[in-house]
Amino acid sequence: MKPAIKVAVLAILATFSATAQENDRKFTALDVFNLEYATDPQPSHDGSEIIYVRRSNDIMTDSTRSNIWSVRADGSENRPLLSGRDNYSSPRWSPDGSKIAYTSTAEGSNQIYLRWHDSGQTALLSNLTVSPSGITWSPDGKWLAFTARVEVKNPTLAKAPPKPEDAEWAEPMHIIDAARYQRDGRGIMTPGYTQIFVLPSDGGTPRQLTTEHFDHGGPLSWSADSTSILFSSNMHDGWEMESSEADIFSISLNDGSISQITSDPGSERNPNYSPDGSKIAFTKQSNAKVIFKNTYLAVMDADGSNEKILTPDLDRPATSIKWAASNNSLYFQYDDHAVRKVARTDLNGDIEVLAEGLSGTSLGRPYLSGSYNVGKSGLLVVTHGTAQRPANIAVMDDGEMNVLTHLNEDFLSHKDLGQVHEVIYNSSIDGQEIQGWYLTPPNFDPAKKYPLILEIHGGPSLAYGPGFSAEFQRFAAEGYVVFFDNHRGSSSYGEEFSMLLHNKYSSEYDFADHNSGVDAMLGLGFIDKNNLFITGGSAGGIAAAYAIGLTDRFNASGVIKPIVNWLSKSLYADSSTGQLRNQFPGYPWDHVDHFWKRSPMSLVGNVKTPTLLMTGEQDRRTPIAEIEQYYQALKLLGVDTIMVRVPGSPHGIAGKPSRLNAKVDNIMAWFERYKK
Repeated sequence: MKPAIKVAVLAILATFSATAQENDRKFTALDVFNLEYATDPQPSHDGSEIIYVRRSNDIMTDSTRSNIWSVRADGSENRPLLSGRDNYSSPRWSPDGSKIAYTSTAEGSNQIYLRWHDSGQTALLSNLTVSPSGITWSPDGKWLAFTARVEVKNPTLAKAPPKPEDAEWAEPMHIIDAARYQRDGRGIMTPGYTQIFVLPSDGGTPRQLTTEHFDHGGPLSWSADSTSILFSSNMHDGWEMESSEADIFSISLNDGSISQITSDPGSERNPNYSPDGSKIAFTKQSNAKVIFKNTYLAVMDADGSNEKILTPDLDRPATSIKWAASNNSLYFQYDDHAVRKVARTDLNGDIEVLAEGLSGTSLGRPYLSGSYNVGKSGLLVVTHGTAQRPANIAVMDDGEMNVLTHLNEDFLSHKDLGQVHEVIYNSSIDGQEIQGWYLTPPNFDPAKKYPLILEIHGGPSLAYGPGFSAEFQRFAAEGYVVFFDNHRGSSSYGEEFSMLLHNKYSSEYDFADHNSGVDAMLGLGFIDKNNLFITGGSAGGIAAAYAIGLTDRFNASGVIKPIVNWLSKSLYADSSTGQLRNQFPGYPWDHVDHFWKRSPMSLVGNVKTPTLLMTGEQDRRTPIAEIEQYYQALKLLGVDTIMVRVPGSPHGIAGKPSRLNAKVDNIMAWFERYKK
């Protein structure tokens, strides 16, 4: 008897050990706190070293930290330069390469610091009451320019009577006269404007160069002789209502005088002096009131003459422009069919693609992301991610990508992760080709049947790609196949594809794109037709809510931070002015039927799908009153529904690691309730 018992015990222990090992390899909520990624690479002038920002999650403070690290161009000596529980970001090499300017919260508020690279000594340069951004060295190394929002006095209407000494009266009333008076993440704002400052690089008193009541935008660019700075702004009367207008200006460091360089209708932004100061590169966009406007790369002489568009035939927005040290070519990035690329063009407009696959700086969901930089030596550095890894630092060497850092190998190499696969299909409504992907669970067996989650991206003029997604990996770890697509209107496919959604969002058109994708997934043979689920956030939440008004094929839905009633939202959210001009044919009172038809509330009477609703209580992009309307309607209709309110959260409800997990946990718990 005893040997039999011993065998049985050993079998139990073996089973337990195998289960424990399997659980150890599963990607879990706690693993989200271990994720890191690289961003903002800055190559040294000689190309031997790259400094970058390393972002990591802190499980004790439930926050994301930014530290500054350095790695040699051959991949050796990956080490911290400025690291700790304080945040360090925006490192910028001095013109002679001996110092690094950066920002940090080490003193409590965000300030500008200087680090001597040879000795490691640091110095606090600023004592600002405003938070600096976009710090930029002057070519002579004597100045740092930056932008910051400067608040102004609240407007008043009536004068209050004198208050007796020691009397305790209510807080004064707030008077608002601005068109853009609120912003997601900041609430009702004290009036203020983005202004340009300069600060001596050896420390001293910052000087505010601009004072007009306009937003003066970066990035800032210094003239070769360090006497003036380029910026972009809309300094027209009624600028608050003109989101598609901006011109390029130059401001003198000496006397603060401003010279206007461009004046075309539409927007000229991102001005960038050539190293010798003879030319200005910039981006150019029309002011058409449409959902998509292409962004072109242009160049002109420093006085604004001889303008030339360098990318007239590139049907993709050109961004992040940088001059080559030789003055005769420009680098830029663009997205093409869900792939982020870096290209170079000469001044004749001959374009050469240099790198592809920038990604990995959007941890939650796989939005197109990633950045690049190029040093004076010509070294091209990119942030490179994959479907299973967030961004690392990589350099291009003779056309080959060499990955220098491996920030997550210490734990992700020991995890079983889902695999991403591409799927191309045609929309049932008009045959339009749609690109999508699906993430299969670890240890996927195509002979089995799996539940499917359709997850829809936001925007709607954004795009997913085959990059890393902590949220999707968590779904996959629980045995779901996750399907995601770039429906019509998504970016990276050109003007024609984007305009297919103009004045048609949300509608039966984008619904058909998603629904046809579900059909395509069923056709692969491993999806359980009895276990289909749908979710999405922001514009994806709108699409999910619209979909369940048109079909009952989904077991349950997760409608996250949606708009359900455009008649109300278009007039009380922080994005109202831009959306009304670019996404709709006019004002809601003139087009009631159109606004109502685009609203999921117009279809709520058809809904039978059990629905989870989730929005941040401080969301001003898709205010929580939107889901409150929908929740009440579903309750009146007898549809099983639940409302999840995220305390203190703006639109980015997954902005903290624990909140990302809570979002996924609640969606999965809801779906599990209705899994057959």
